[in-house]
Amino acid sequence: MEERSLRVYDTNKKFFSKIGNTLNKLLIPTKVGINGMLISIKRNNVLKCYEAFNKDDEKSKKNKDELLQKYEDTYALYLEALDKYIMDSVYKKVKAKAATTVEEEALSKYYTVIHLKDTQYLEYKYRKQKFLLELDYQTITANEKLLTRYKKFYVSKMDTLYKGILKNYSIQIADTIKISVNDKDEIYNKIFEVLEEYITQILPLKIDIDKENTNKDVLEEYDKFNAYLVGKLDKKDQIEKKKILLSISRNLFTHSLPLVVAEQCYIKLLKDTRKLIVSSPNEKKRALAYKTLIDLIEDYNVKLLSTKIYWDKPSQRDEYKKFWEEYKNITQIKGEEGNRKKEILFLQYEIKALNTKQDKYKDIIKIYKDKLVEYGVMRKIENKCKTLTGKYIKKKGKINAK
Repeated sequence: MEERSLRVYDTNKKFFSKIGNTLNKLLIPTKVGINGMLISIKRNNVLKCYEAFNKDDEKSKKNKDELLQKYEDTYALYLEALDKYIMDSVYKKVKAKAATTVEEEALSKYYTVIHLKDTQYLEYKYRKQKFLLELDYQTITANEKLLTRYKKFYVSKMDTLYKGILKNYSIQIADTIKISVNDKDEIYNKIFEVLEEYITQILPLKIDIDKENTNKDVLEEYDKFNAYLVGKLDKKDQIEKKKILLSISRNLFTHSLPLVVAEQCYIKLLKDTRKLIVSSPNEKKRALAYKTLIDLIEDYNVKLLSTKIYWDKPSQRDEYKKFWEEYKNITQIKGEEGNRKKEILFLQYEIKALNTKQDKYKDIIKIYKDKLVEYGVMRKIENKCKTLTGKYIKKKGKINAK
């Protein structure tokens, strides 16, 4: 009878319901305060252990294993305290409709991460830690003294977590039996999202901590990347931004995003750029997309293929060596002549690579050949018979392709 009465009052927002809601709102801040105090203690403990583990003295070196174990134990307790804060405080505040917009968004994100547990356990493990650390980092940004101390630990842990997430995606892409083309495209997008997130949120902190020891190439690429954070980006800009992300990844995530996976990401960008050139609505946009393709081909060769050790076939490796030697010789030529020769080399290499699937790539191959005709490397002989389309031949007279 009592339960039935309470349910009626609760549904109609009567006196007892209002008292219950008021008490909840009064008790929640107390719970938040207790959790906040516990988090502060656990955070302080993990920072002490992190600093002790990273000390560069003889005593620390001798006790490295013991210090590492202590650091890992305090880190686990710290995460537990943060997790308890979500369930005991944020959840109850949202349920009692006393939460802020930030807290509501945090709880929503928390459940999105939890949802991964049954299907992608590794990703869930990394993303949950990442979420909890991000949550606590936001709460201490106003405390400059604590922030300075916390930042090194935060960046160190985030480095490990982002590498774990990328490595997990790399393993999924390598599983060619289970993964479909659509799933593969989705993972490519996730890789680029994770790289962008790292470069916008973690890399600036890393540079701030130790700019002098940050790779110069990374700093240059990071400056280029910042230019793509302003304004609305079209498809060409999106491809260029992803190219920079891949370029930075070759320095920061060499092992967690292996060369074979990075190569597939470059190939995906090349396919997207070729499609963009063919589908461009006017000559101006096509020219801009074409320039993006040339830059991407150079990036792909300089930052990836030139460092590739293992090839599927020895003949491919020998063929690429010849291409690379020619490229290095051309780079010695300065000015417009050097750029033109380099572009011709890239186009010839592209045509050769795509020629095995000529029907699929016939539109882009035609654009490449027209460009080579423009540069005087090929000639286009028009047939008088209207049923034929003509053929492209090299200047020497040898037929290159129909």
